Amino acid sequence: MRCAALIVAAGRGSRFGGERPKQYLDLAGQPVIRHTVRRFRDHPLVDAVVVVADPSHRACYEEALADLAIAPPVTGGDSRQESIRRGLEALAAADPPELVLIHDAVRPLLSPALIDRVVTALSDADAVLPVLPVVDTLKRVEGEQVVGAQAREGLVRAQTPQGFRFATILDAHRRLAGAELTDDAALASALGIPVRTVAGEERNLKITTPADLAEAERRLVAGQRWRTGIGFDVHRLVPGRRLVLGGVEIPHEVGLAGHSDADVVAHAITDALLGSVAAGDIGQHFPPSDPRWRDVDSAVFLGRAVELVAAAGGRVENVDVMLMCERPRIAPYREAIRARLAELLRLPRECVSIKATTTERLGFTGREEGIAAQAVVSVALSA
Repeated sequence: MRCAALIVAAGRGSRFGGERPKQYLDLAGQPVIRHTVRRFRDHPLVDAVVVVADPSHRACYEEALADLAIAPPVTGGDSRQESIRRGLEALAAADPPELVLIHDAVRPLLSPALIDRVVTALSDADAVLPVLPVVDTLKRVEGEQVVGAQAREGLVRAQTPQGFRFATILDAHRRLAGAELTDDAALASALGIPVRTVAGEERNLKITTPADLAEAERRLVAGQRWRTGIGFDVHRLVPGRRLVLGGVEIPHEVGLAGHSDADVVAHAITDALLGSVAAGDIGQHFPPSDPRWRDVDSAVFLGRAVELVAAAGGRVENVDVMLMCERPRIAPYREAIRARLAELLRLPRECVSIKATTTERLGFTGREEGIAAQAVVSVALSA
């Protein structure tokens, strides 16, 4: 079933203070909302990401997300509930998904495993709520005086993403417009729709105060691990074949021989990505003996490798490629290759490097018998 993520980012953050809304503040070198959006955009179970934003924040939005190639933002309303309803209506007017995950932009640390749990539970539920147990003793107070206690049994702390069958939650928002309930699960409950719970995460904190932002940065840095992957590929140059490098067809009198389109750049990057999460090599996933891959666009291979990185809890942060050939000259096509690879890898163009060198007429590349490519990728893995 198609699944969309609806990111709620229309709040003004009055409790946080400051001139810049908290969802656009810096968190470990990137805006808070960028961390959040990438968690969903890079997840293999999420097919689309839509952000609901305040139009007065458009400059901040563009600065944070313009290069991520997601749908245009939806204009938020005067309340959280109205903003979410507008986002759902926008999805309904375009290509309605079967499932939707509704998430606060200021919860940037959720894990891929949490998204997995919510989506999996929706296979036989209409509404799913991630929750955490209440571990502290609860007291009722008046002013500065304790006047009673509250039993913890049966109480939980609600988180997002909250997952729903799309038609169910859209109907709930339409029927209860203006009710201003505390979250989307409350709308479902108000209409008698059972809400299933799954385990939430302590890491998935909501940034409300400056102290929360500092804690989020501490957790992000402490929980992040780095992996490096290396890939190498070679293909022979032969007459009668197209020359495709990095997803871009280059005019040349000969092309690269191979079972697929023989794109050495894409193949080297694919192997590097697979290596970064110890997921084997390109031949294991796309064996040349399988007729499905005959003449196929190597973008398919890259896409699958990116999905496997995301499934392992990783995010591709940059790629560096070295091409080795005498001809053709790569310089005229460098920017087109960077742009295409940035699109396929879901990266800003400045995170994609393409270099080229000759081998001074030495070896098979020097004799123009083939082209080689080597790639190095960096991947950030969340704990």
